[in-house]
Amino acid sequence: MLKLAKTSLLAVAVMATSVVASDILVTVNGKNITKQDAQAFVAASAPQANFMELPPAEKKMVTERLVEKVLFTELAAQEGIDKKPEFKRNMEKIRDELMVNMWMKEQLDNAIVSESEAKAFYDKNTDKFMEKASMHARHILLENEKDAQDIIDTLKSLKGEALKAKFIELAKAKSTGPSAPNGGDLGTFTQGQMVPEFSKAVWALDKGQITTKPVKTQFGYHVIYLETKTEAKPASYEKVKNNIITLLKQQQFTVKIKEVAKELKSKAKIVDMTEEVNATK
Repeated sequence: MLKLAKTSLLAVAVMATSVVASDILVTVNGKNITKQDAQAFVAASAPQANFMELPPAEKKMVTERLVEKVLFTELAAQEGIDKKPEFKRNMEKIRDELMVNMWMKEQLDNAIVSESEAKAFYDKNTDKFMEKASMHARHILLENEKDAQDIIDTLKSLKGEALKAKFIELAKAKSTGPSAPNGGDLGTFTQGQMVPEFSKAVWALDKGQITTKPVKTQFGYHVIYLETKTEAKPASYEKVKNNIITLLKQQQFTVKIKEVAKELKSKAKIVDMTEEVNATK
């Protein structure tokens, strides 16, 4: 049993080592550059980007920059940059800033918001957590007004499913827009997402209606069919709970920081040198 246990532990250790090794992109004079290093480099300029999802050429470019950083760091050390007084002064500033930032983060992380507090805030501020009104529409895009009016004349006597089916058929056959193969389907969108002329026309429609006149925009002339309309409504508590908790933690943090700052100032010996200078003038 003991031998088996040792073997299992060895296997785990080997697996752990291989996982770490798999994160290494390149070594430079014995120093590892990892996927985590590359991700941090990318996130500094593009927070939403993922290094592992970049095209090969961009991955190579990021790795090259990190290799250069290691080599430049070594060169700077060889030339004694870290021994210069200016370097040491700047390191002290970085140390102080890092300490304060880490302390601040701890205060924020330690803030506690209960479920009941979050729910009470939601109940009191429901109107601040609204889901935007949205629409699902189709359109037929034509190059000139006459063609658009002819489409409307063809459709205006139809209603219900017959209208929708004919609209889709004409969109596929006549529309010059990229949505033509999908029957002119524009998907779901909120107010303001479309160009003003289009937005005004579509929001004036009721479900299952088409525009009675061609709608002119920079793209051409549109005939619009409204599939569904969803009015603005309060978002559910579950949807916004995490946002509320974050907001309340931030509020707690702000109050605490002000209180701590006030207490520290009351105990500290603070001499305003500008006042002393002004008094001697």
